Amino acid sequence: MPPTPTDRATGTEPPAEAVTPLIRGIAVLRRLTDEGGTMSPSALERATGLARSTVDRIVATLVRMEYVRVEGRDVVLAPRLMELGNAYLSALRLPDLLGGRADALADALDESVSLAVADGDGIRFVHQATRRRAMSLSFRIGDPLPVERTAPGPLLAAGWDEEEWRRWRERRAEDPDGEAFPAAPPRPPADEAEFAARAGRAGRDGWALDDQLIEPGLVALAVPVRAPDGSPACFLSVVSHTSRHTAASLRETLLPRLLAAAGEMERELREAPPAAPDSPTALASWTGASKQELGRDFNESLARGLSVMAAFGAGRDALTLSEVARATGLARATARRALITLEHLGYVTARDRTHHLTPRVLALGYPPLSRAALPQIAQPHLAALTERVRDSASLAVLVGDEVQYVARVATRRIMNVNITVGTRFPAYATSMGRVLLAALPEAERDARLARSTPHALTGRTVTDRDKLRTVLDRVRATSWALVDEELEAGLRSLAVPVRDRHGAVVAAVNVAMHAGSRTLEECASDVLPALREAAARIEADLHPTERFVRVPAL
Repeated sequence: MPPTPTDRATGTEPPAEAVTPLIRGIAVLRRLTDEGGTMSPSALERATGLARSTVDRIVATLVRMEYVRVEGRDVVLAPRLMELGNAYLSALRLPDLLGGRADALADALDESVSLAVADGDGIRFVHQATRRRAMSLSFRIGDPLPVERTAPGPLLAAGWDEEEWRRWRERRAEDPDGEAFPAAPPRPPADEAEFAARAGRAGRDGWALDDQLIEPGLVALAVPVRAPDGSPACFLSVVSHTSRHTAASLRETLLPRLLAAAGEMERELREAPPAAPDSPTALASWTGASKQELGRDFNESLARGLSVMAAFGAGRDALTLSEVARATGLARATARRALITLEHLGYVTARDRTHHLTPRVLALGYPPLSRAALPQIAQPHLAALTERVRDSASLAVLVGDEVQYVARVATRRIMNVNITVGTRFPAYATSMGRVLLAALPEAERDARLARSTPHALTGRTVTDRDKLRTVLDRVRATSWALVDEELEAGLRSLAVPVRDRHGAVVAAVNVAMHAGSRTLEECASDVLPALREAAARIEADLHPTERFVRVPAL
């Protein structure tokens, strides 16, 4: 696959001080991203041209960093990798400042709304507010798209100088079929004169249309959102389908509202107070300890280089060399070599002795990982939990007065608990339901109990509302629930909550077993710690995933 325009290095050869392991490690991450997040080591070897031993060292290092995991024979991108893209988006601030307004506009228009930024002669989406329809219109955050086939593209090109036009022509000559943009279905190259004319009109009009250029049936309208200095900070787009709008009707109907929303966003940017800086974690001691433990299987230079990207964030959009060294705990010379390498690869740019992340950082895993739902995030951790405790593990969410199973890994015992994904049970009679009910505000919990009619499913089922309130109060205080043969005779289950990055309970995870397999005391002493550890690992993957992305529970 040809390199995207935003993957080209600034020179034909790496600088003498470039960190070769960092270049190779990023190549592996990029290939994994381009292939949807999953490849075998052999496929990585072929795709990157690296020796198998080098690929194995890179994978071992990325596994240690929890940026990838090995599942069977495959290497799979892990949600923790989104920390790198999150560092760029936090430093950019646009999703935090403008994302809420984009979401509100999508609700008001009942159409998908996007925020995109320029990346060389392409654009990348940094925020998506989509509509839930059978005909879904959305791209993934971080997907690169060619300027000539997008609504924001002519607005971007309207400000190009001759050198930027020259680079665009070179890219089209090198990749006439557009293979560098996998998110855009292939089609014949756009006519240069036609695109230049569109750019000229966009510059005069202040808006631009995409009339089925990306994909047949898709139409989009874009306007710029300008920074306080007058330059485009990002591009605001509304995307629809020809079953709902023609390009002309989209402009006639929605342009005034899009321009008004862009004006409000520009006011938001003018009035935004400085960002409070995050507190990065120094990783130098961690990488050193990992090297001591894993020996030659751990590539310390790769880990250090990736930690430099993670040093950026809110309030740290522009860092000097000294600030990067302090944030990472690295020596100045080590931090300098990492920055030189990242600048060569185009992930960092330098201005006035300060360094900034570029949108290209989003190419490191963000597009495929940004589509993960909670069951996908939880599945490998449920599998590890089942392997550890030798009983079935499940994840469920609250739907009305019931729990719905959304992920599950069954044990291989001869006698096991036979429940499938999608199954619903009354929340009051299940361990996961009680965890979820206990997490509700007390008034809402009591209202649910008041309008429900608990009935006995076994001779042990608690049906008295006052007793259920007492049980739920205890679950809230302890953050775990045990249900012993109340849902079904012989079935015992233990559950703990799963919390989002704000601390709200969004799901519950449980272990279900035959009542004769363990005593109640053994459940608390043996299963509960493993269950809590699994929930913590799910949360550790969920929190970076949901930083700038909505993670669906189903």
